[in-house]
Amino acid sequence: LFLQEVGSIIGKKGESVKKMREESGARINISEGNCPERIITLAGPTTSIFKAFSMIIEKLEEDISTSMTNSTATSKPPVTIRLVVPASQCGSLIGKGGCKIKEIRESAGAQVQVAGDMLPNSTERAITIAGTPQSIIECVKQICVVMLEVSSRSSPPKGVTIPYRPKPSGSPVIFAGGQAYAVQGQHAIPQPDLTKLHQLAMQQSPFPIAHSNQGFQAGMDASAQTGSHELTIPNDLIGCIIGRQGAKINEIRQMSGAQIKIANPVEGSTDRQVTITGSHASISLAEYLINYWSVLDSDFGGWVLDTLGRA
Repeated sequence: LFLQEVGSIIGKKGESVKKMREESGARINISEGNCPERIITLAGPTTSIFKAFSMIIEKLEEDISTSMTNSTATSKPPVTIRLVVPASQCGSLIGKGGCKIKEIRESAGAQVQVAGDMLPNSTERAITIAGTPQSIIECVKQICVVMLEVSSRSSPPKGVTIPYRPKPSGSPVIFAGGQAYAVQGQHAIPQPDLTKLHQLAMQQSPFPIAHSNQGFQAGMDASAQTGSHELTIPNDLIGCIIGRQGAKINEIRQMSGAQIKIANPVEGSTDRQVTITGSHASISLAEYLINYWSVLDSDFGGWVLDTLGRA
């Protein structure tokens, strides 16, 4: 799960989180960094995990009660948390026509909302849960049951899971020696998740890639290393690429460093042209993300082969 305020969970000199670890027997890890959001990871036996989770929820409830002391609000707000789950498992959580998520809402008594778009620079989505501490705990238990059922099936999960890692702000991305780096001031910070995506893109790229150990910034038009590539995408899938209010296409641009232009619809055509411009590495990563996310978010898995055949 990830929260915006973890100070009370950590406690003075880490005393609160230390107590939770000792009493629950679970491993509790809180992500580092000066980010607005922090990831809390729980590991251990099932009973220990839920004991730790219950203690965290109770602490959040306590914080709300404390904040109400000097508040003029007439009603107490619900406890709200967000879980991070692989996007490939969200379909099972939602169910056909939303029947599964509706069932979980009604039986647990909590408000549950599965995000339509993936979290930045990842293949995970957020599930927002709000309600009383008991309803949230029951809701999370039911979600875990569904995810365990999905994991136990013989069919492997679709694609690779890139975990969500909150970042203070977006940074320019460069590729050098097959590695991805985020530029922060005068420093280049290694980005292992983007490197993994970059390597996958190189392996699955439908056009020749020029390998070089020379560093370059993605998307620099004045460089001799830039080029362009076109994709043909069915109109049925263009919404998956663009995302809500352009969120997904902007995310792909930021992750890859490539310029991406989607042509206007042509009357009588069932396809749209997408032009990707940038370095070879940027183009490959952008195309990989477009293909991967379209397949993940839709039932038209075969369109990738058709697209590559026409490209």
